Amino acid sequence: MRTLGVEEEFLLVDPDSGEPRAVGSTVLRRAGEGELTAELQAEQVETATDPVRDLGDLLGEIHVRRAEAARAARAAGVEAVPLATPPVAADAHVSPSPRYRAMVERFGRTGRQQLTCACHVHVAVDSAEEAVGALDRIRPWLAVLIALSVNSPFWSGADTGYAGFRSQVWGRWPSAGPTGPYGSAAAYRELTEALLGTDTLLDEGMLYFDARLSHQHPTLEVRVADVCREPADAVLVAALTRALVETAAREWAVGVPADPVRTEVLRLAAWRASRSGLDDDLLDPRTWRPAPAADVVRALVDHVRPALDDAGDLDTVGELWHALAARRPGATHQRRAFEKGGDLRAVVLDALAARD
Repeated sequence: MRTLGVEEEFLLVDPDSGEPRAVGSTVLRRAGEGELTAELQAEQVETATDPVRDLGDLLGEIHVRRAEAARAARAAGVEAVPLATPPVAADAHVSPSPRYRAMVERFGRTGRQQLTCACHVHVAVDSAEEAVGALDRIRPWLAVLIALSVNSPFWSGADTGYAGFRSQVWGRWPSAGPTGPYGSAAAYRELTEALLGTDTLLDEGMLYFDARLSHQHPTLEVRVADVCREPADAVLVAALTRALVETAAREWAVGVPADPVRTEVLRLAAWRASRSGLDDDLLDPRTWRPAPAADVVRALVDHVRPALDDAGDLDTVGELWHALAARRPGATHQRRAFEKGGDLRAVVLDALAARD
């Protein structure tokens, strides 16, 4: 069974006003070495689980990392909350890193406004060739992971009309979004070198594809999900991601061709997922026509069922999906909290209550 790990990004907010606070460096000092890492903006921090095989262990790791972030944030006078965009309007402040400052200098408002929090899933791979083979074959299903995780309906004090507006903000980066099939590890490297050769991106870390080969770990990294309101939802996204990678790797190994779907269609699928999450139709990768979101999620589970079964994850994924379908993703809770509380601070408090 492949190991997997999860990285989660959190907003640092004032517990009274709900406004983001640029205290990332202070939170990192309070946390101690290695527990948290900085992000582009000083109003956020990132956690990372250890690689594990069992989904129960992953859930435990997420709880531990979230608790570590909470303790360090409180020691700095703020709270770390799982919100993928800031509901309360705020001016972001770049973290004190030469690389981050160079990014904002080069990309202007796109960099300055990237106060967004994602959930990244890493899945172990045996080789670059296997990883690229899997990348080519998971492409059609990544938008479904967006729909499962949507947790960003508000931006700068207003309802955006999207369930997952983070994807729209993130898409401003020139290297972000879905990609075409590569065919081989050599082709992936050639594209990487070509993009870096344009002198547009600062480095390989700015290859912000929806899914990519990690440049730090022997993993395939899927980067489409919002940070989830509930730890259990992050586990569901991670479990389906691992099953997608395993299914795709098996198909690659026996020569099943990748779906030749155009990148333009994948962009539409991602847009629909970020617009409505589970509350309206998604594009069904079996037909590339609209279908009820629940039907498309069930199609994804059917697609990866053998991999889930072999990993012993099938029942757990079924339980997690039924719980999410009944509870709904974070975007629904944010809007309910706003309607009930009458202000955006209520949205922050709701996310805080669900964090652990």
